[in-house]
Amino acid sequence: MTSSISSGAASAGQTIDSAIDALGLGRFQWRLLAICGLTWAADAMEVLLVGFALPGISVAFGLERGSAEATGLLSATFAGMLLGALFWGWLADRIGRRTVFLTTVALGVVFGVLGAFAPSVALLTALRFLTGFAIGGTLPVDYAMMAEFIPTAWRGRFLVYLESFWALGTVLVAALAWFLSAALPTAEGWRWLLGLAALPGVLGLLARLGVPDSPRSLLARGDTMGARRALERVARVNGVALAASPLLAPPPTHRVTPAALFSGVLARRTGLLALIWFGLSLGYYGIFSWLPSFLKAGGLELGEVYRTTLLLALAQVPGYLLAAWLVERVGRRVTLSGFLAFGALGALLFLIASTPTAVLLALALLSAALLGAWGALYAYTPELFPTSLRTTGMGFVSGMARVASVLSPGVGALLLTGNLEAALGLFAALFAVAAACAWAIGAETRGQQLPEVVG
Repeated sequence: MTSSISSGAASAGQTIDSAIDALGLGRFQWRLLAICGLTWAADAMEVLLVGFALPGISVAFGLERGSAEATGLLSATFAGMLLGALFWGWLADRIGRRTVFLTTVALGVVFGVLGAFAPSVALLTALRFLTGFAIGGTLPVDYAMMAEFIPTAWRGRFLVYLESFWALGTVLVAALAWFLSAALPTAEGWRWLLGLAALPGVLGLLARLGVPDSPRSLLARGDTMGARRALERVARVNGVALAASPLLAPPPTHRVTPAALFSGVLARRTGLLALIWFGLSLGYYGIFSWLPSFLKAGGLELGEVYRTTLLLALAQVPGYLLAAWLVERVGRRVTLSGFLAFGALGALLFLIASTPTAVLLALALLSAALLGAWGALYAYTPELFPTSLRTTGMGFVSGMARVASVLSPGVGALLLTGNLEAALGLFAALFAVAAACAWAIGAETRGQQLPEVVG
């Protein structure tokens, strides 16, 4: 038996925000979190995969440490993600979230599996680029979908919860790499690693088939009946009744193009967000893409390398939990700035660490701080763009992160070539500048409804 939650007159009308808030938090939102989270974990595995596979790939194809081929292979996924974020984010605002929501995951699985059979470094690099192009679309679209289905009071916390699945993917790929390093020869294990890492994406794709399109996106594109059907689906799963009053269309506005991101109030906001995404991504991937190779160069056996990386992945969990609490307690802006500042501190502590224990503790702090920052950033960013530009804006700023990600293997290679001070000093400075940019945004979105129009 369902319970009625609104008896307003049919003529009164209701905004999309009031409808979603009235439907409340229930099984639909938790199920959506699990579905998006599964794919998010699978994407984390794919993004970090080559860093774990690189020692085996280097043995199989005779790559030198820090060589152009190795750096290009690490950069390929990120280069694909750059183009994918821009293309799929724009497309999702034009044709709807659900189509892109399904297509990107399907393509990611196909190209990911094909990489396991690559007979050469060149073909493997091309397939990693295509994998990146596919999964680059899940980043802006998943967060727009989550933000647009979650009631205002819970939105920030749920967006951090979604980002926390990245830690699950990191743990899974580290554990899988550790297991395969013990079970198979180094030159063979990487193929199994690439193939098996694509399987969670298959499960994620099947689970996504039952998710409707975003009612907010449907309404913004003029499909009022489709938006109502999507809300009725949420109401049915949550065991409540949708109010009979009609949905109010967003205020009329001129046709919005991506150029609107760089005019008016959005121009400053987009610029600051782009700097934050760029700085955090360059530092994070610059350190963690090369970390397995860095630890191995320091004398650890491959199994010990993966075990240490697994421990550092587990250190991300406290960062996510704290961020999920802080974004609703003190706000997105303070939380993001604070975690970025601690990231700068962690990079400096890593630089001055002189014992294995000190290095591990500094890396654990860095891991927790940076993943807490990612959680807060993913919660904050979609709330700063209007519905008609939400996935386009997310695609652009995450695209700036992919520009940084493409550069990060080359910068991170300094860790292996005797330039540790230069690399970590640069990363610490990037995190500090990103913290200042987060504070300079000025707007706090905690407890605020999502903006519908450019303004």
